[in-house]
Amino acid sequence: MNSIMKLQYYILAISVWILIPNSLMAQTKTDKFVVVLDAGHGGHDPGNLGNGYKEKDIALKIVLEVGKELEKNPDIKVIYTRKNDVFLKLHERAAIANKADADLFVSVHCNSFTNNAHGTETFVLGLHANERNFNVAKKENEVIFLEEDYEKHYEGFDPNSPESLIGLTLMQEEYLDQSILLANLVENNFKGKLNRKSRGVKQAGFWVLHNTYMPSVLIETGFLTYKPEGSYLNSGKGQNQMATAIKDAILDYKHGLDLNVGDNIIPYNEESSNVSTEEPKQIYEGIVFKVQIAASSRKLEPKSYNFNGLDAISRDDFDGLYKYYYGNTSDYNEVKRLQTTAKQKGYSSCFVVAFKNGHQVSVSDVLNSSAN
Repeated sequence: MNSIMKLQYYILAISVWILIPNSLMAQTKTDKFVVVLDAGHGGHDPGNLGNGYKEKDIALKIVLEVGKELEKNPDIKVIYTRKNDVFLKLHERAAIANKADADLFVSVHCNSFTNNAHGTETFVLGLHANERNFNVAKKENEVIFLEEDYEKHYEGFDPNSPESLIGLTLMQEEYLDQSILLANLVENNFKGKLNRKSRGVKQAGFWVLHNTYMPSVLIETGFLTYKPEGSYLNSGKGQNQMATAIKDAILDYKHGLDLNVGDNIIPYNEESSNVSTEEPKQIYEGIVFKVQIAASSRKLEPKSYNFNGLDAISRDDFDGLYKYYYGNTSDYNEVKRLQTTAKQKGYSSCFVVAFKNGHQVSVSDVLNSSAN
């Protein structure tokens, strides 16, 4: 993508803040964990009507149930993009989440197809991996054509153009790891707790995900066009079960963040502190390896007392999301030793990341290159 196209997309993102209605500007920052729940479609946009069911109604009922359960937690603030049958523009949905400085954005939808396809899918923003993912994103993005003044808000964006979707990835890349984590929790609950068919976590170019500045997922709860699944989603039982699975995933995600920062870390077991250092060095020139031990909306000083005695802590700020790293080395065997140490200190879900010229790169790509 050339520099002019990149500039256009950044201008488009900034315009969201300028154009949102005054009624959406009333959200204020809170010390609570903020979750924005977005029921897809609404008003004169019914969504898909597979087997006569209305996507907009089912999505809203699931979202309201998720929110009702989350609101029972005193440290969580729930914000809804809509609580009734109204039409919202895509840029308004993203603006609500951004203005609230939310910690999560969760958009709920129902799927459709021309055959007997069925199962759940949870999407994060990314380049479409195949034609099927592109078509799902295209279908959801085409809602902009229902907006009377869509040219003003989405200038230069064409839902039918793969090139337009490529540009959407620019602003959400920093949150991809967290988005994938939440998406996996959602799909695991659908499959493990509800015994639903899961089609997995996928990446596609959804406009509404692109313009949110926090971890964000779009959940396709099932296919209304597949009669057994549509009937299930249209039932009170189905909606409550899906809502519970989504709620539990959000709570598990938050719990994971809480465990990884501050005073809540699992106590260190000194008996397991012996780490082998016999591996020879495996140096990759120009590469810096670190162990990512936490990601949170909480800003902590990178001191050992905040991280259960680990030293050599660094912190990166990604617009209100803070990533915390342990260690700094070009030796891959050394960073694996550091990862073992971090796990013994209680960071069981930590993982190795790699940087080149200050930018994160794929560890697998580094390892597949020639070591020095």
